Amino acid sequence: MTQLRVITLAACLASTSAFALDGGEYRFNGFGTAGITHLGGEDDGRSYGVNGQTNDSWRGDQLSKLGGQFQYGLTDTLGVTVQATAKPEQDNWKANLEWAYLSWQATDGLTLRAGRLRSPVYMYSETLDVGFTYPWLRLPDEVYSQVQVSNYEGADALYTLPLSFGSVSFQVAAGQAVNRNIFAADDLYDIDYKKIFAANVSLASNDFGTVRIGYTEADINTDISARVNTFPFGTSASILLNQLDDQKGKFTSVGYQYDDGTWITSNEWTSLIIERDGEGSTEAFYLMGGRRFGDFLAHVTYAQLDKDQGRQTSWTYGLNYTITPTVILKSEYKRVDTSGNGYSGVFVEKAQESYDHAVYAQSGGLGGSPSRNYDGDIISVGVDFVF
Repeated sequence: MTQLRVITLAACLASTSAFALDGGEYRFNGFGTAGITHLGGEDDGRSYGVNGQTNDSWRGDQLSKLGGQFQYGLTDTLGVTVQATAKPEQDNWKANLEWAYLSWQATDGLTLRAGRLRSPVYMYSETLDVGFTYPWLRLPDEVYSQVQVSNYEGADALYTLPLSFGSVSFQVAAGQAVNRNIFAADDLYDIDYKKIFAANVSLASNDFGTVRIGYTEADINTDISARVNTFPFGTSASILLNQLDDQKGKFTSVGYQYDDGTWITSNEWTSLIIERDGEGSTEAFYLMGGRRFGDFLAHVTYAQLDKDQGRQTSWTYGLNYTITPTVILKSEYKRVDTSGNGYSGVFVEKAQESYDHAVYAQSGGLGGSPSRNYDGDIISVGVDFVF
């Protein structure tokens, strides 16, 4: 398979309007990841990650996934796209309908879409499950753990304007994502995102890479409660860990990518604010640089996550090998550290632990247990592929 064919295939999986089909034509593409990961450095069975699947066992459910995308041209300007995946959610595998939408190419530069669409939150949102399109096996957790919703029901408009040195693209989206799951306190809870509004602009130059600026907001509803053994009598009771009632969340991101075939860099900064949640703002970023040596890509990433309670930092060192034009073997070592007033970062704490920390602080140490920081070494090995 030629390199041009691979680039086209990856672009199709991003569902850009540049590859619209004629009436009666169809296209099917597949993608996936097969990988294992392991957390070392924490000796109490601590887990890490959005679904808590990275721990001191060698596990494949943190990274592995399989997906397919089908596109069909109803007419020369009207088409349908469906994308489905099978991937883990916490400790169980689950089938997901990621995309199911109609698209209308109104003009050469304007495309309108309606149905189930990807939430345009991050720089890599359109290809979130297609690991082949980014250099890491696991996207930087400091940034990509913040907003867990990956799709919504609604509509968007995409407009691309060609320029002498590249192109500029605009996207405006609106809709809602209700009855979704959010992972917190080592469990899954219901969450609704209503009145979603998103807008972003990307400037792609022929010689200097791509800059993207995005903004997303939504009214959030969730009730995160859990049963714990209470102090001082040890009786079981339900406590409220967090509750959001139509509170507006605002997410801003700025990203930059560059790849000239030899040198590569990818960088993203984000800011998350949830009004009246009492936790202030969350800011995060990562800086990645890499160089290709024939079929090998060596890269290094520094990432940082800042909240009022503390900070998480990490260094990731990766080495990729292109086995075939459509199959990449990836290996990574990630060192993660947290600091601050018992801040746990992306490390997972159970509801009982959070309650015990609160009791310890409020009782002056008479009960519960003190909060603490965590650190660890994460090793990941896997294969990303497209077909």
